[in-house]
Amino acid sequence: MTARRFFVEGTKEIGSIVEIGGSDAHKIVRVLRLREGDEIEVIDSGATAFSASLENVGTVVRARLAGLVRGEPLRGPIADVAQAVPKGRRMDYVIEKGTELGAGAFLPFYCERSVRRGVGEQQVERWRRLARGAAQQCGRRDVPDVAEPVRFDALLERFAAYDAVLFAWELAAPGSLYERLGAALPTAGRALVVVGPEGGFTHDEAESARRAGAQTISLGRRVLRTDTAAIALLAVIGAFAS
Repeated sequence: MTARRFFVEGTKEIGSIVEIGGSDAHKIVRVLRLREGDEIEVIDSGATAFSASLENVGTVVRARLAGLVRGEPLRGPIADVAQAVPKGRRMDYVIEKGTELGAGAFLPFYCERSVRRGVGEQQVERWRRLARGAAQQCGRRDVPDVAEPVRFDALLERFAAYDAVLFAWELAAPGSLYERLGAALPTAGRALVVVGPEGGFTHDEAESARRAGAQTISLGRRVLRTDTAAIALLAVIGAFAS
């Protein structure tokens, strides 16, 4: 059913008719070749999933919400990802795979050793489309938000909103990542994973993060690429969810 899962804006009720346009309508008509009477799954902005029956198939698709789709809620902490914007299209990989692994949101940022700066609105919109597509593909009931990129000092101000902040740094004290995360992660609530740029964080940035409440963690003996680090952390954090 995940191939037939589509997101709509706003909160809906059983019996409502929703409109689906753009690339999603193209997928319904041209890729899946669905017709009136076929069933799809619709998820609203409140992460409520509905079964729906297609009533009109064309440039704009209309579907009537028929009933609720039940699902087991995920347990454990939600992890957002603060990612230093990498060069090229490596952020695409972080957004897509991070969404599949359950990232709650993405907070791109720039710091002292950032290679890429000045990301425009079109690129941020591209990241949001990637998050939406990945959420549809993997069967999520929500689409993680992708924030506008900010400077490192602005990111530090957001640490206070989290129950735990995990600052990945290659110079942090070594130790078992699984054990360290087990001790640091809240049993519920929201955690923030912070991953640096290609050149790594400076000592001053790591110290500023500590003063802002972050815990520095090592990802092991090998220095991971920036686009690998967040994915590795999310995979391990996922092991704590049940």
